[in-house]
Amino acid sequence: MPDAPLTVVVVHRDTSERLADSLDALDRSTLPAVALVVDNGSVPAHLDRARTTVAEHGGTLIEMGANTGFGPGANAGWRRWLDEGVGEWVALMPHDALPAVDALERLVAEGSARPRAGLVSADVGDGATPVIDPYFGGITRPRAVDDGWEAADHPHGTLMLARRACLDDIGLFDERYFAYCEEADLGIRAREAGWEVGIVHGARVVNPAVGPATAAVDYLQMRNTLILVREHSGRYHATIRYLMAIGQIAAGSVRPDRQLPWFSARARLRALVDFPLGRVGPPPASLLPRPSPPDVTPRG
Repeated sequence: MPDAPLTVVVVHRDTSERLADSLDALDRSTLPAVALVVDNGSVPAHLDRARTTVAEHGGTLIEMGANTGFGPGANAGWRRWLDEGVGEWVALMPHDALPAVDALERLVAEGSARPRAGLVSADVGDGATPVIDPYFGGITRPRAVDDGWEAADHPHGTLMLARRACLDDIGLFDERYFAYCEEADLGIRAREAGWEVGIVHGARVVNPAVGPATAAVDYLQMRNTLILVREHSGRYHATIRYLMAIGQIAAGSVRPDRQLPWFSARARLRALVDFPLGRVGPPPASLLPRPSPPDVTPRG
């Protein structure tokens, strides 16, 4: 086990109540951990509460001043750790992740037992293992083991560890993605460089209040999947995936009851326009939801 507390980069935006719960979970960890919170341009009320909460938990806050996206926000935390932090491992999670008390300890133990383990992710409880499909990008398959390490194609962004030597070797998240699919891209690059990527079944993390299903999510998942497929599987596979997406939009418009909750024909059409034009980064502002004010109810 590491001599110093494990640095956990936590990417936050406009959800200070959930951030407080996540930092409470880190305080209960059987492996000592310290939070390095990256605030991605929260509105003043949430930012003020985040400042107070991070200070109460003995963490550090990086204020980005704008919504840079999950990947760029994570990179800001990782760069700070690479430049100033200590230890072989750094963890990453969003503001609404709640690791089990032993999750970080199990992740570090399993990763440290494998000299070439570069990226290690926790178990989100879906009974699945992350893999890469040449047409659909990052997906999952049923797990092959009930407990412990299993090789994977990419990590879950809900809670993952990265080894210092791996990040030094392959670099950080590709910031073109903004959010979604950046973990799949990182996993592919790690494995191509000879690093192992795995998931530790039983090292649980939950998202009891995952973010809302929005048109922006649908846009990013569609556009970024196309980018990922083109980058790592080639233009032929990306073209087939593009044509499939057109069919999915048509089918979803006719049978909306058969689509995922965040299905948005408007968002997907915009993604299909932006992808060939090479537009990357944040989604169009018209697709972004407005933040809700923080809950100021006293915490017992």
